[in-house]
Amino acid sequence: MKSTMFARSKASTFLLSVAGLFFVPALLSAVTAVHAASVAGLPDFTDLVERTGSAVVNIRTTEKAKPSQGAPGGPEDEEMQEFFKRFFGVPMPQAPQPNGPRGRKQVPQADEEVPRGVGSGFIISADGYVLTNAHVVDGADEVYVTLTDKREFKAKIIGTDKRSDVALVKLEGTNLPRLSIGDSNKVRVGEWVIAIGSPFGLDNTVTAGIVSAKARDTGDYLPLIQTDVAVNPGNSGGPLINMRGEVIGINSQIYSRSGGYMGISFAVPIDEAMRVFEQLKATGRVTRGRIGVQIGEVTKDVAESLGLARTQGALVSRVEPGGPAEKGGIEAGDIILKFNGVPIEKSSDLPRLVGNVKPGTRSTVSVWRKGASRDLPLTVTELEPPKVAKRDEKKAKPDMAVNAVGLAVADISEAQRRELKIESGVVVEAAEGAGARAGFRAGDVILRLNNTDIKDARQFNALVAKLEPKKVAVILVRRGESSQFVPIRPSGQ
Repeated sequence: MKSTMFARSKASTFLLSVAGLFFVPALLSAVTAVHAASVAGLPDFTDLVERTGSAVVNIRTTEKAKPSQGAPGGPEDEEMQEFFKRFFGVPMPQAPQPNGPRGRKQVPQADEEVPRGVGSGFIISADGYVLTNAHVVDGADEVYVTLTDKREFKAKIIGTDKRSDVALVKLEGTNLPRLSIGDSNKVRVGEWVIAIGSPFGLDNTVTAGIVSAKARDTGDYLPLIQTDVAVNPGNSGGPLINMRGEVIGINSQIYSRSGGYMGISFAVPIDEAMRVFEQLKATGRVTRGRIGVQIGEVTKDVAESLGLARTQGALVSRVEPGGPAEKGGIEAGDIILKFNGVPIEKSSDLPRLVGNVKPGTRSTVSVWRKGASRDLPLTVTELEPPKVAKRDEKKAKPDMAVNAVGLAVADISEAQRRELKIESGVVVEAAEGAGARAGFRAGDVILRLNNTDIKDARQFNALVAKLEPKKVAVILVRRGESSQFVPIRPSGQ
């Protein structure tokens, strides 16, 4: 019996071994197929790069040396050389420098061209129009554009727009490779994109990633596209390209604490860039509309206290004297809800909408004031550099009694009303407790509590006494030439 069992055991082992000869290759084949399928699911950028890479250019700028200007190079150059040696094993690419005896760099003569910077750009027309960043060419005396086939052109700066960080340069050529323009409004968070440029002067470097966020607010006129595509110094001005080979943005900024890439980069949406392009091509400059207001965000507390159904709009903190807004009837403390019928979801929407309007255009602004909406007509004028607001220098009187929100106030004199161009209000003489924590200080002028205009100190203190201790109230306060709503609770609750 033992012999029989042993024989059966040997037979079973033999059968399993034979079966294994067929099973193992099949298993390996299945694993390979699964692996191939997973690899096939990843994007392949090779064809995309071949189609688009030739239209991406390197931009080198120079400036004329001044009599006191020393030779290029210094501690920063030495640190960057060391960076390249340690992490790449190669010297940092750089323009040839004239050398004197024993390899020392000579001091450039006056008016001699010296390297200024390196950036990227891309061709958008067969006759040689190139888009890049304004900061790439700003201050340059000469601009040189190099194509992937090593042809170099001296380019002319057509115009720059610092607010959007977009510049247009022109090189003389025909039948040049160009990129197709996409629609940045159709960009979806999570989609694959690539960047091509010259980081650290390394021409036609390709990096890839995904769109991390849209309409990221980092400036007055720049609802930037945020990505995790690796972007470094020298990438500026290069294209952000979608999987269809279309430009959807101009790589412009990075978020960094070290000066290098840290996983967050930003691109100017191509729709914004093309609006700038059209004006730069036509006139060499960009004109934007303005209505003469300073604005801030509408917080949840402010919205609830003023009776808004939801948090939206742009809070007017200051109205420029004699400007379009003042002439149209807009007041400090108004919340602008719409401009020409377009809703204002957040404050940064307003300057973009107004900026895109041609100066001289008659427009309508919808504002929320004292619990109701109203439409105000005004005429948009051309944007000018902002004026610096003067500050109010009134002194505090800390010996006065304070009310339930920690403020001691006094009536405003007729002379003060004329000076400030207001009809009524009270001046803060001292702030403590809740008032001090909210940021009030002596010299502030209180114009409104919730939706009620403040006429004098007695009325203000009476209104404060009736406030619910656990409910947030908002006070419209003027400081210097700016006004804003400040949330506050009685007794600091």
